[in-house]
Order: sequence, then C-alpha cells, then structure tokens
Amino acid sequence: MNKHVVFWSITVGLGGMLFGMDMTVISGVEKTIKELWQLDDWTHGFAMATALYGTVIGAAFGGVPADKFGRKKTLFWIGLSFLISSLGAAMATDVNSFMIFRFLGGLGIGASSVVAPIYISEIAPAKHRGKLVISFQLNIVLGILIAYVSNYLISGLGENDWRWMLGIVGLPSLLFSILILFTPESPTFLLLHRNDQVGAKKVLNLVDPDPDGTIKRILASQSKVSTTERIFTSKYFKPLLLAFLFSFFNQLSGINAVLYYAPRIFEKAHLDKSSALLQSAGIGVANLIFTLLGWYLIDRVGRKVLMYIGSIGYIVSLSLIAYSFYADSFELVPMYIFAFIAAHAIGQGSVIWVFISEIFPNSVRASGMAWGSLTHWILAALITNFFPIFTSILGESYIFSFFALMMLGQLAYVKFLMPETKGATLEDIESNIILH
Repeated sequence: MNKHVVFWSITVGLGGMLFGMDMTVISGVEKTIKELWQLDDWTHGFAMATALYGTVIGAAFGGVPADKFGRKKTLFWIGLSFLISSLGAAMATDVNSFMIFRFLGGLGIGASSVVAPIYISEIAPAKHRGKLVISFQLNIVLGILIAYVSNYLISGLGENDWRWMLGIVGLPSLLFSILILFTPESPTFLLLHRNDQVGAKKVLNLVDPDPDGTIKRILASQSKVSTTERIFTSKYFKPLLLAFLFSFFNQLSGINAVLYYAPRIFEKAHLDKSSALLQSAGIGVANLIFTLLGWYLIDRVGRKVLMYIGSIGYIVSLSLIAYSFYADSFELVPMYIFAFIAAHAIGQGSVIWVFISEIFPNSVRASGMAWGSLTHWILAALITNFFPIFTSILGESYIFSFFALMMLGQLAYVKFLMPETKGATLEDIESNIILH
C-alpha cells in the first residue's frame, strides 16, 4: 500500500481518536459532576448529552465547509475545536459553562464523523478503501481505550481529578491540528470544487499508478449530474434509506449508553468504583482487539459478513445482559458486556463509516455523509440523555431487552437491503449498485 496514502489516512484518522477520547472521558466524571453541582436526573442526563447535541449540529453542517473550504481546512478547525473544548470543560466552574464547552467539542465530533471518512475514501484505492476508512474507526476505539485507561490512572489524584480527565484530550488535539498541515487536499475536492486538475494530478502522482485515468473517471462521473443537484430527491432515495437505517440501528444497539455509563452499569452489577473503572478499561481493550479483527477482514470477507456476525453477537449478548438484571445475577455481566462490545466492534463499529462514505455519488457525498452522521448523532444524543431516566423508571432489564429487539431489525436490514460494496470503485458503486 502506498506510503503517502497510509500516512495521510492515519493522520486524518487521528480525528477519530479525538472523537473517541472526547466522547468517553465523560464516563469517568459523570458521577462527580452530578454530586459537585447537585444535579437532578434530567439536568445530569442533559449535561452528559450536551456534546452529543453538538454532534448533531456538527454532522448536519460538517459537509458545508468541507465542500466550500476543503476537507483539509475543515479538519484543521475541527482539531482546534477539540483543543478549546477540552481545556474549557476542564476549567468549568459551573454546569452551564461545562455544557457550553462540551457542546463545542460535540461540534468537532459531528463534523469529523463526516469529513474524515470522506477524505480517506477519496484518496484510498478501491481494493484498500475499507481498511483505510476503518483507520478512522480504529482511532475512535483507540481514543476510547486511552480515555478509559487515563480515567482509571487519574482517578484518586484528588478532588479535581475529573478536570485532568477532561483536559488530557487537549494534547492529541494540538498534535492532530499540526499534522493536518502536512496533508494535501483531496484530489476529488480539487477537481470537483476547484476545477484544479493540476493540483489534483500533483496529489494523484504520489499515490495513483494511473492519475490521468482516475481524473477522467471522476470528471466523467460528475458530467452525468447537474451542477445544482440536491441530495433529497427520489433519485437518491435508496442511498438515503440505506444510510438512515444503518445509523438508526447503530444507536438502537445501545452502544453509546454502554460507553457513556459503563462505570455506572458495572457498579449496578455490584462492583466498587475502582473495579468499575478498571472493567470499563477492559471495554476499551475488547473494542480495540475486535476492531483490529474487523480491519483485517473488511476487504477480505466484505461488509455484509461482518454485519451478520455483529448482529447475531448483539442479539445474544444483549439478551444475556437483560436476563442478568432480571434475575439479579451479575457474576457474568462484565463478560456479556465485553461480548456486546466485541459484536459492535467487528460489525457496526467497523463498517458504519466505511459503508456510508461509499454509497453516495461524488456529487453529493459530503451531503450524504452528513445525512448518515446526523441520524447517528440525533439518536446518540437522545439515548444518552434519556438512558438514566428510563433505567430509573423501567430498570436495566427492560432497556437491554429493547436494544436486543432492535438488533433483530438490524439483522433483517442486512439480509434484505444492504448491498455489498467490497472491492468496487466509488464510481462503480454509484452506477452499478446504488442508483440502478
């Protein structure tokens, strides 16, 4: 695989590490801020979900600067938003300022979930695109693991240990912003939005054995569509539906509820605080291992096989977690949660950003990615906000049973609706799979 493509993909994929860290460090501070600022369940849930409401805005509009100013500039500003957010939240003196800075970080998370996969999919060769786009997800789970481990190590350093948990995200944020300066602009963006064939060819010369052929293919694909084309038309109903349902089932698995409230769930299963934080770090390890397995398999066995494995794993593990809370038998709950994380990592976690970045044509890819990300983050925010409320009302058994039922729906989606995109060029996917 070309060294330039690998370096650029890893660099842009680091945005996923910020995404994972910023999303997960909150799990180590959620009980502390509730006690510190004496928050009721509603305010506590809202404070926890504030970043996710920011992701909704970031996902909805992340494609706009990506198309107007470029993928590279947008990624640079995303890195700065993470830096400001992490430092601001760490120094917050009340819940309102805390939520403002968390919201800013959420804008970066939402935008990065749109722009980073787009960039990587546009510079990656077809036969390696799955592995390279998955580098974004791999960095997300690496960020989650780093956040869980750092929370465990920092815990107990004093009454302000929670501030260090949040502030640690500032270091990789600064590194990401610096490294982005050394990555080129996407050649697809240069061709379609700047009409810069010279600049595009200069980038492609470094990574593509046939740059002229690639330029012709991209321009030929663009010539088939109107320059004023909009995504919300009947022509794009199929990819819009595929992206919506994929994102819908991603969150209705309960993954964000588990990631955000892992220490609480483990404490409910009668583990003390230190053990709960350590078990949460185990979630990060399981997530990383099975994402690496997904990374190895995605361009070998395809997207659908991984989704079958993940769907079945979801159904079994969620059902066992629900039964454990129903029967008040908690000895195996950590094992079931690790199995749930493994199912997510090898299935939805590995495939989501790859699949959504592939299924929209060049002309509307940024808008399509924004649509899928927007669906994902609206549901993530709502589930994170209301999870503590509904568990207080209904109990964990009913909630996890509901998640298991939703995964039966995902299994049907994979079986009857999801196309296989392994090994196809983006233009082939457009002409042969999605629009016909």
